[in-house]
Amino acid sequence: MGGDDVRLRAVVTLAQGMAAAHAPRESWRAAAAGACRALGGSFAALSVWERELGRLRVLANVGKRARDEEEFPEDEAYPVHQFPEITEFLHERWVGGGGPNAWVETAAGPAAGHAEYCHQRVAALRRRGRGCCVVAPIVMHGRAWGELYVARPAGAPVFDRADADFATVLASVVAAGIAQTERLEEARRLAFTDALTGLANRRAVDMRLDEAIERHRAEGVVVSLVVCDLNGLKRVNDTRGHAVGDRLLERFGSVLSLCGAMLPGTLAARLGGDEFCLLAVGPAADEVVRVADELCRRAGELELGEGVACGVASTEDPLGPVRSARRLFRLADAAQYRAKAVRSAKPVVAGREGPDDPVVRLADAPPPAAAERRRFRGRR
Repeated sequence: MGGDDVRLRAVVTLAQGMAAAHAPRESWRAAAAGACRALGGSFAALSVWERELGRLRVLANVGKRARDEEEFPEDEAYPVHQFPEITEFLHERWVGGGGPNAWVETAAGPAAGHAEYCHQRVAALRRRGRGCCVVAPIVMHGRAWGELYVARPAGAPVFDRADADFATVLASVVAAGIAQTERLEEARRLAFTDALTGLANRRAVDMRLDEAIERHRAEGVVVSLVVCDLNGLKRVNDTRGHAVGDRLLERFGSVLSLCGAMLPGTLAARLGGDEFCLLAVGPAADEVVRVADELCRRAGELELGEGVACGVASTEDPLGPVRSARRLFRLADAAQYRAKAVRSAKPVVAGREGPDDPVVRLADAPPPAAAERRRFRGRR
């Protein structure tokens, strides 16, 4: 098979690898690994140019990594002034009519034609036992997005102009793959986000709660649900208009998010209309109740609103076996219903009123023949 055919297959393989990725990290790894194989390198990295911070941040390192190189580094970043080609080559020369072409550098010094670029990259090659590298700019939407970097060990053949040209092609394939990943991530974000408040939506809660109950059944992890109903929204809508009502929802959403942040890993969500919830996995029930109490206090201080009716259900409380997400939802909802009925300024907690707890009885009562009060009760 000819060299062109081999390289064509490498391009197809890289594109397929990125297309199969289900998350950004998988896409980054696939991009770097595919380019590394295609160019016969021993190491590759994918980096993004963070203009607002003036730095090049490494997203993924693959292949034979040095001790200081992690696969997905949290804080490996380099000031742009250490890489003058980022501003000069990718912009000034590009605007002047040049294209975003890749270039080669060696541990012996900058490659011919780039004598001004004697910088940190050459020192890094020497320090990590690499002999050469090819650097290809990644361009998206007409702007420099970042770079693809592939290196070979000391003693291996040095990349040539043909390799640099091929790296330019690979970078364009990577750019297309990243753009597709970003579009998919945005679609996923929108699918699981409430458009008005920016909180998670009911779909996100359903998925997370199903996973949490599985963990509870398998590992005994504590799962707690806070369901709350914002009081006074109808009055605000009727007297002040829906735009003012929306602002009240947004403000309460901010309060909910703030309180949820007091419990690590908690999901704050709007279920729909004036109904919201917090889903906590791991924290003790008493901690969740404390946060729910703080939520009620803060909601009561909101201008225009009339506080919030709040119900809590936790697998750590005496509720009987919680084998389904549906039951925990019904318990939290019944607690919230009771809080609203008695006009409680504090959360009502399912299972804490003795053996004949009225919230548990309400939640476990046979459903009426008519449609249940809340849509989420109809879940399996």
